Amino acid sequence: MFHWLARQRYLMDYTLAAMWRRKWRNLVLLVVFTLVVFLLASVSFFGSAVRFEAKRALKFAPEVMVQNLVLGRHALAPADWVDKLKGIRGTRNVRGRLWGYFYDQGNGANYTVMVADGSDPSLAVAPGEVIVGAGVARVREVEKLRNLLLLRPDGKLFKLRAKRILSDDSALLTHDLVLLSEADFREFFNLPRDAGFTDIALEVRNRREVATIANKISQRLPNARVVTREDILRTYENVFSWREGVLQAMLAASLAAFAIFAFDKASGLSAEERREIGILKALGWDTSDILAMKLWEGALLALFAFLIGAVAAYAHVFLFQAGVLAPVLKGWAVLYPQAPLTPQIDRLQLVTLAMLTIVPFIAATLVPVWKAAITDPEVVMR
Repeated sequence: MFHWLARQRYLMDYTLAAMWRRKWRNLVLLVVFTLVVFLLASVSFFGSAVRFEAKRALKFAPEVMVQNLVLGRHALAPADWVDKLKGIRGTRNVRGRLWGYFYDQGNGANYTVMVADGSDPSLAVAPGEVIVGAGVARVREVEKLRNLLLLRPDGKLFKLRAKRILSDDSALLTHDLVLLSEADFREFFNLPRDAGFTDIALEVRNRREVATIANKISQRLPNARVVTREDILRTYENVFSWREGVLQAMLAASLAAFAIFAFDKASGLSAEERREIGILKALGWDTSDILAMKLWEGALLALFAFLIGAVAAYAHVFLFQAGVLAPVLKGWAVLYPQAPLTPQIDRLQLVTLAMLTIVPFIAATLVPVWKAAITDPEVVMR
């Protein structure tokens, strides 16, 4: 065992010296390899982190939401639907919700306007008051003016006193939020009191019966669309997977170009390298020794590139908010939430990334060296 370790140490010493003699060639390979690992790792890390944030955010979403459909489009749900849904056995906390979107012509941003449901006393809003997210407060200068001035859809000015500005800790959910009382909401959008609700949310006593409750709702309200929390989560998963797949498909061209580049550099052994291999063979080196030396060379180069690229991708995604990839994976918006992402990296991601980058590079390095190593030393030196 000691003899084997000593042999590997000597091989590594010789490999480092040989790499230093060809430092510019290896530096180019290192830079290109690191860039490829950085791009692929950034996409993988960002995709998993966004999925985790979506799952965590949906923990607070209702288990079942019921929407009214008119001509296949989302419409206000009648107020009497609340009583009908309360009559279904197994449901609880059935409540109508009022929410909508408002386009601010002044800055081109879309706000999410909601009515507080009363579950959190700290979010209670009286008529004439408003609670806004950090993004809305920034673009409308709420902290300075202490009021929120909006132009209603009918063109009239609507003034509300800012009761509270939500912190950046909840920016992922509340960055574009405007929280009103029910009376102000109906006045702002010019909705009569009997106009119903945007949708109806409810909880299920036994979580294993969510599908059964959804089926009962569909039977009782044929014109309703029933959306469960799992449906929303599945939609988020599909959207993020699709965007991540599109970006990785675009990066596949870069990966293919790197593979061609690495194979060309490795297979195109210079006359000096071939002569070096011939001399080593003449001095008594076995083919296995030469392959081990080149394996160390490829492994060291690939390992350094992988570590640098992975660490740079981690810093890019979790320290600098993935400034390069965020618009592609999250979508474009005027009010971007600057919420920090929670690192979510597992072994499968790292192993898959290594299989896509390290293994092909080492294979491309060993094949031409093996061909030169099995050739007669005299022929190689000539």
